[in-house]
Amino acid sequence: MNKKRAIILNTVIIFSFFAVFLRLTDLMILNHKRLSERARVQHIKVEDIQVRRGIIFDRRGREMAVNLELESLYCDPESLIIDDVGIKKLSMTIGRKAEVILSKMPQEGRFAWIERKLDSDVAGKVRRLDIKGLGFLPEAKRFYPKGQLASHILGFVGVDNQALEGIELEYDEYLKTTGGKILFFRDASGKVLSSGVDIEAKGNNIVLTIDEGLQYLVESELEKAMLKWRASAASAIMMDPFTGEILAFANIPAYDPNNPMRVSGFERRNRAITDCYEPGSIFKIIVGTAALEEKIVDLNTKFDCSRGGIEVGGKVIHDAHRHGVLTFKEVIQKSSNVGSAMIGMKLGKERVYKYAKLFGFGEKTEIDLPGEVSGWIHPPEKWSGTSIGAISIGQEVAVTPLQMLRAYSAIANGGFLVKPHVVSEIRLPEGQVLVSFRGHEKKRAISTETAETFKDILKTVAEEGGTGHSASVKGNQVAGKTGTAQVIDPKTGRYSKEKYVSSFVGFVPADNPKMALMIVIYEPKGQIYGGVVAAPVFKEIANQALSYLNVPREDNPNKNFILVSR
Repeated sequence: MNKKRAIILNTVIIFSFFAVFLRLTDLMILNHKRLSERARVQHIKVEDIQVRRGIIFDRRGREMAVNLELESLYCDPESLIIDDVGIKKLSMTIGRKAEVILSKMPQEGRFAWIERKLDSDVAGKVRRLDIKGLGFLPEAKRFYPKGQLASHILGFVGVDNQALEGIELEYDEYLKTTGGKILFFRDASGKVLSSGVDIEAKGNNIVLTIDEGLQYLVESELEKAMLKWRASAASAIMMDPFTGEILAFANIPAYDPNNPMRVSGFERRNRAITDCYEPGSIFKIIVGTAALEEKIVDLNTKFDCSRGGIEVGGKVIHDAHRHGVLTFKEVIQKSSNVGSAMIGMKLGKERVYKYAKLFGFGEKTEIDLPGEVSGWIHPPEKWSGTSIGAISIGQEVAVTPLQMLRAYSAIANGGFLVKPHVVSEIRLPEGQVLVSFRGHEKKRAISTETAETFKDILKTVAEEGGTGHSASVKGNQVAGKTGTAQVIDPKTGRYSKEKYVSSFVGFVPADNPKMALMIVIYEPKGQIYGGVVAAPVFKEIANQALSYLNVPREDNPNKNFILVSR
């Protein structure tokens, strides 16, 4: 009997071991891959996270846009245990109404956001509530350490780090690369044991052409002018006329990109490239250079402007101040509308249009910022009888401040139209250069001879007797032009007698330019003329910028200006 029981027991044991062996074979060999994946899914939670966007630097390596590491609160609905008391405590801690929190807690699923990007002290308080089913994910919040400085260049991002404006939008594919993931290791009940590892979560870095010091200087002086003239807005752009590198780019009013939705679209609008206006006298560069290039005038060609007006197509064009007989050089220096209209009629509409297009008007500059408009100039077949006179003095044409600056840069650099840009390099997170924009795209607009001749004329504008003498810089010669443009009243469709745009555009030092600078003051009050309103702003910025850049005075190379820096 004992022998029979032993045989049965041994048989059961052998079959049990055999069954275990078969089960282990099934688990470890036949279904190993499927079961391992199932275990991984149960114990390892993979969540997409917002990429750590690349850092944006100015040209000297100063940080303009960075990331702050914050924590975002989420819930796991299937394991969430919370009562009314817990909801009330959570509501008080994160500063959200209880019903709002409850609306974010679905009945099923394994993940739902409750509150994004909490301050560290708030996250700590939530942790101490010890509510089962709540957890945290690390997230990056975009932060602009300089506040509103260069806001229209940098742009901003949304709560999900989605690019919305500026460089952030234009170079989004480089700044965010492919996105990131984070791993969470959990026990059988779903409780997080540890967290995780970022995968491919760093974007490329951007190096701007902008100089923080020059940007601060330009914005500060522009704000002063806004207050002084009670203007509605103002814009300024500083550019290297040879390379197209934008050194400073400002619109006032500006905004804080850390809180972009607290202001209206008016403050956020990048009007230096998105707003067109009739430029007025600064557009006389077209008829002036065209007349020289076509050799229909020389510097001493005379124009009788003594009547103070000229009839073109049944309408009379007037000078702001009556002049006598002026030479071609004096027509530009004193900004005579009558003389400019005469020059335009000598050229004819085909040639005026041709040179406007050669200088890039009616076309985008293709600056690497979103929202640029092309402006417009109608083709000659659409001109009226008055158009030749109006366009010659900067009416019946729409431009952006950047287009005007680029045109004057062509005079500064010997006749070439350059491509403006605000990014010089894109660098990998490790620091290697991925893309460089240091190659200079340019095309010839006018001959070097014409550019040099017209440059000499523009020098006289900033001298005594010229309309822009208030732009003169002590120790360095300025070349430039004033503009006073009427604004169309949308209610009447006619030029307003109260609203004007005042501007000055030029470059310095005139014979070896280190910068070209455009100043535009919209709807100033008290004075309207570009020589009074905008030219002094040019002077203040140029004075300090030359010192900042260590450009020696032409009258005394060993003596520089004193700059009060930020």
